[in-house]
Amino acid sequence: MKKILLLVVGFVLGALATYLYCCKSEVGTAEPVIEKIAAPKGVITPGQAKVLDRAFDLRHKLISDSLVKQGDNRSSWYSLSGLRDYLDYAEQQSAGLGYSMNGIRIYLGAEPDSNGEAGLTTMFLIPTGIRGTASLETSEASMFSFNFVETTSDIEDADGFDGAKPGDPPTANYPQ
Repeated sequence: MKKILLLVVGFVLGALATYLYCCKSEVGTAEPVIEKIAAPKGVITPGQAKVLDRAFDLRHKLISDSLVKQGDNRSSWYSLSGLRDYLDYAEQQSAGLGYSMNGIRIYLGAEPDSNGEAGLTTMFLIPTGIRGTASLETSEASMFSFNFVETTSDIEDADGFDGAKPGDPPTANYPQ
């Protein structure tokens, strides 16, 4: 009887300790715990963005002044849902074309001239990938992978994406 009583007391204390340890973030707090996401490679600070933007000023001025009377576009804005939908679509289309999509390439372009006015600068996205159906996650996790440089090329038969809106106003520098 003494052994059973000790077993029950041990079980109750273990359950209580487990409850307090596992559920302590939920007890007494109404706010959810938000996980911090690490910054991906290539993230720049607002100051670095300003440096890049200002360094482009001379090029932009040369192109804009010679072609576009009203001032050329300096930026493109994409909605999150539009980008997510395009990425899902491009991955599916790339797989159908026999590629493993591994990224996108962003190109500068210009809208066609219309009514005697030069078209504004735009940016469009093209999916990139590797021919073959093996997924990149599998090939990169291979024990004997000697490919230290990721090779990628544009998927020429895949649809691109130019669903951007121009800057507001088009000639505005960073930040808008």
